[in-house]
Amino acid sequence: MSRFNDILENKVMPAAARIAGQRHLQALRDGIILTMPLIIVGSVFLILGFLPIPGYEEFMASMFGDAWLSKLTYPVGATFDIMALIAAFGIAYRLAEKYDVDALSAGAISVAAFLLATPYQVPFLPAGATEEVIVGGVIPSALMGSKGLFVAMLIAILSTEIYRFIIQKNIVIRMPDGVPPAVSKSFIALIPGFFIITLIWVLRLLVEQTDFASLHNIVGEILGKPLGLLGSSLIGSLVAAFLIHLLWSTGLHGATIVGGIMSPIWLSAMDENRIAFQAGEEVPNIFTSQFFEIFIHMGGSGATFALVFTMMFLAKSQQMKQLGRLAIGPGIFNINEPITFGMPIVMNPIMIVPFILTPLVTVIITYLAMQTGLVAKPAGIAVPWTMPPIIGGYLATGGKISGAVLQLVNFAVAFAIYYPFFKIWDKQKFAEERGTSSVDANKNNEIPA
Repeated sequence: MSRFNDILENKVMPAAARIAGQRHLQALRDGIILTMPLIIVGSVFLILGFLPIPGYEEFMASMFGDAWLSKLTYPVGATFDIMALIAAFGIAYRLAEKYDVDALSAGAISVAAFLLATPYQVPFLPAGATEEVIVGGVIPSALMGSKGLFVAMLIAILSTEIYRFIIQKNIVIRMPDGVPPAVSKSFIALIPGFFIITLIWVLRLLVEQTDFASLHNIVGEILGKPLGLLGSSLIGSLVAAFLIHLLWSTGLHGATIVGGIMSPIWLSAMDENRIAFQAGEEVPNIFTSQFFEIFIHMGGSGATFALVFTMMFLAKSQQMKQLGRLAIGPGIFNINEPITFGMPIVMNPIMIVPFILTPLVTVIITYLAMQTGLVAKPAGIAVPWTMPPIIGGYLATGGKISGAVLQLVNFAVAFAIYYPFFKIWDKQKFAEERGTSSVDANKNNEIPA
């Protein structure tokens, strides 16, 4: 076990720390998080529009007219359909903060560059027509949402890197000292802003001469499809789950680090499900943000909610019992730092094994249950990650009991995996409290085998 600890401390942890501190990954993570409050608000209206109550639809139609659903879901479009636009601002803003340059100007320039890269055209089917026509001068809401997320990310990083480079080289227009700071910052942003907008404009003109037609199509083909296949596959999701929990076992926030890379993929998949769910169609994707946050990470990363119950009801040592009592409150809302660092799980070779193994097993179980149709797929509703178990599964699947049942199954599986490892750890703690070795404790039958 000391050998295992040495590997974690000397090999895994330094490499993971470097990844965690990478400014571009941090900016991606923090910028995308900026969209989450809006998406959750939109999801509330989505839930209200599709409550699984018999007679609900007829009642609402009688009260508010046949167009009630369309009007109720106005906020859904106003929040989900600007996901990429908000991310373009948020990522640039956070990255500019890392470089200690004016973040507000960087965010504004990023949004302008993103809009410039987007063709103002949408397909439209006139009444009575059999073929669609292209209407110009209209911002396509689809590309402002999840479909434009990868372009927004790349442009935000590119524009901010150019912005900070020009400013750090002092190629700017500086105003006299008496000029208000807000005006001075605006003039400082003139030259880098002009260069960025010109660059994106030239790129757009060049791409329009190719078969791709737009930057969105290039990014979708070269980056979006391969990453989407990775994020939507069982193997890719198992790798993501393994990395999340391996990083956590060294004390680093694995969900945040891996999420910085995978979140755009899972958010796009979630929004595809949301669109299908609203249209009354079968949702296409299994692996979304809610797949992990609701069904895999019950109690927090590592599915430690079952471990908390084990501590409360089956622990022999007072230390574990007390920790279980303290951790049950946060655990209900999927917060498990008291367990991760208080037990601890971090750098603990006994508990790291079930901590990594449990999510891998529940990923496979959840995937098979949804793939075979036994359990409904996530409906694209952005249920907050702090939603308590059972309720979370019910809401995430669009009001399906199967979602809640699956959470119960995963809880039972997590309990079965954690229990034998916890028993070993609990014996050690009990022996320490008695002032004996764990071997002596077993010999004296102080703890049942």
